[in-house]
Amino acid sequence: MKRPLVRTLGNGLTTILVPQKGATSMTIFVMVRVGSRYETRPINGASHFIEHLMFKGTTRRPTTQILTQTIDRYGAEYNAFTGKDLTAYYIKIAAEQTPLAIDMLHDMLFHSLYDPKEIDRERGVIVEEINMYEDNPRMHLEDLLEGALFPDSTLGWNIAGPREVIRSVTREQLITYRDSYYHPSRITVVIAGKIPAGTSSLLHQTFGSVRPRRAGADDAFARFCPPADLGLPVALQTKNTEQVQLGLAFHGLHLSHDDAPAASLLATILGGSMSSRLFIEIRERRGLCYSIRASHESLEDTGVFSVTAGLEKKRFPEAVGAILGELKKAVRRPPAPEEIRRAKDHVRGKTMLAFEDSATQAEWYGRQWTFLGQVETPDEKMKRLEKVTARDVQRVAKKLFDPSHLAAAVIGPFPDAAPIRRMLRQT
Repeated sequence: MKRPLVRTLGNGLTTILVPQKGATSMTIFVMVRVGSRYETRPINGASHFIEHLMFKGTTRRPTTQILTQTIDRYGAEYNAFTGKDLTAYYIKIAAEQTPLAIDMLHDMLFHSLYDPKEIDRERGVIVEEINMYEDNPRMHLEDLLEGALFPDSTLGWNIAGPREVIRSVTREQLITYRDSYYHPSRITVVIAGKIPAGTSSLLHQTFGSVRPRRAGADDAFARFCPPADLGLPVALQTKNTEQVQLGLAFHGLHLSHDDAPAASLLATILGGSMSSRLFIEIRERRGLCYSIRASHESLEDTGVFSVTAGLEKKRFPEAVGAILGELKKAVRRPPAPEEIRRAKDHVRGKTMLAFEDSATQAEWYGRQWTFLGQVETPDEKMKRLEKVTARDVQRVAKKLFDPSHLAAAVIGPFPDAAPIRRMLRQT
């Protein structure tokens, strides 16, 4: 697989071109290195609010309807998302419409109107989005779990922000925040798929023309330092549900950590597939759940290893004990050679399937450059993964599954968290 073409323009913005043989469409991703962990309490939710406002009209396309009709007429897929440390916008469209996709995202990011009426209208939209997540236990569980795992960090804050901030934050506050972070040195533009001739020139004319903003306005986030002992926090939402949603999480490994590949394999072995340990033990053998999964997500300075499941409420204590039992097994002994071989093959296969999609390729390389300042092909990643041994996986399990760094979140018909905390301590 060919390496992508990386170019840093004169204004400090980086462009990455990822040609895909045989493709007829393209995906453009614009990634801005800012998210909720950069915020302060008075503007918590600003990163996400700004993402919404980019779709509300520009100087050349002054209404939402004009903007969306321009893209919809070509059957494009387009959207945006906000994370803890990244805001991204993308369009996937037929390759002959590449000039439109480039122009559209440049126009949205740097010529949006921020009409006061649209801002006030969008406040209600975002509050309803918050309501939607909180009313959906599987969606809301992640927010609760992060709040428990990162109690004194912006990493524990809700990306959408609290309702009171969304209702009160001013246009001036939003624009000041946007202008502090939406500047070329924090932006990466990636195009993957069929790349027409002249694409580099178009990127230079549009994104390359953005003037650098004043230095020093983009304050760095406070890096996370894990406490010696979390004290086993349990975030509980008391709700009369038929199924109990459980999340268990430990502090994980940062993006550039040498053991990050081993942590990824550990998550795959425990709960990355329908043949994983947790799926077989908790669902197939005991019939305690419908879904269960494990994952490891790396950030710049830390990570999250989590296990989430929807459990039968009458047998909740049995399920908690069985899940923690599987984690303890991973600590006590290394995986068998065949098991680690299957996990590596699984990761390779999933990656290769995903890489048939230009959007996956664009996001893959964009994230790497945004956070690590380098690009790694899937083949190069697999070579690093192949070096991971069974002993490496066990060693990482011992490091991660420290009871003093365990946090939990539960949504279900429990009046208080004390019995759940005792259950976790005794298991």
